[in-house]
Amino acid sequence: MKITVLGAGSWGTTVASLTAGRHQTMIWARDPVVAEEIRVNQRNPRYLTDYTLPSGLDATDDLAKAVGQAELLIVGVPSHAFRETLAAVRPNIHPWIPVVSLTKGLEHDTLLRMTQIIKEELPGHPAAALTGPNIAREIMQGHAAASVIATKDLAVATELQRVLQRGLLRIYTNHDVIGCELGGALKNVVAIACGIAEGLGVGDNTRAAVMTRGLAEFTRLGVAMGGEPATLAGLAGMGDLIATCISPHSRNRTVGEQLGKGRSLEDVLGGMTMVAEGVKAAVAVHHLAERLGLEMPVCEEIYRIVNGDIAAADAYRGLRAPAGHEADPG
Repeated sequence: MKITVLGAGSWGTTVASLTAGRHQTMIWARDPVVAEEIRVNQRNPRYLTDYTLPSGLDATDDLAKAVGQAELLIVGVPSHAFRETLAAVRPNIHPWIPVVSLTKGLEHDTLLRMTQIIKEELPGHPAAALTGPNIAREIMQGHAAASVIATKDLAVATELQRVLQRGLLRIYTNHDVIGCELGGALKNVVAIACGIAEGLGVGDNTRAAVMTRGLAEFTRLGVAMGGEPATLAGLAGMGDLIATCISPHSRNRTVGEQLGKGRSLEDVLGGMTMVAEGVKAAVAVHHLAERLGLEMPVCEEIYRIVNGDIAAADAYRGLRAPAGHEADPG
């Protein structure tokens, strides 16, 4: 199968490296320098610089060329560029081929999930999401990992599972696209909260409480939007949450940690080469919770931080307050 991956970030490069082992794979990079380095030297000069990429992995900065050869299109661009990228590929994409999202976020203005954007911009194409606890560097190192391919059509999901599964990366199928995509997007907000706890040095007990309360919050929101509780308790929800909250390679956790140490959000984001989706997701979650009438105190505190209303250190005053009579969020 001819596969094209749009986006040469760490996760897009990792997925392209995996599929290149068995399929003719091309990765599209917006920057021609990055595309040339991948194609000629088997290196990504911005991400995963310590890893040699497969010699069979092709790369280009020509979007039309990349899309025109694809029998399967995988999209790993940030959420803010997702719709624009899909609109640009529309003239060159072959009819009916599946489109898989790697992006764990929500569109800022519409609050839509990525597969919803695929259906709007590329109608007639089966839309799926690949999500789960997948730290790119660990997969490139050959460590075992598990992911979920989510799409309503389980026949399509099974075929995508066969195509994408490689080495020690095990892929499960799931029909609950809503739960899988929301789990991937909302855990980034909780990861910022856990990172702040790390930066403040408040201890593992506090971090565990934040993770547990955060999971309960995004489960309530996910179910209210049509997702299934079992999905949010599985790989695409709790599994992804744990990995993102504890891994030093997590960009959202890193943002939180730096905020907890007193740096400004503008300063933190200005020094990053990768996008921390949790910052934008915090705003989206605030509006979704408001629309649905849900109380989400952990996520709301992160929204207030990224909105500039409070400092990161003030976000933990609720955890330091005297105990009340709340029920266990689990």
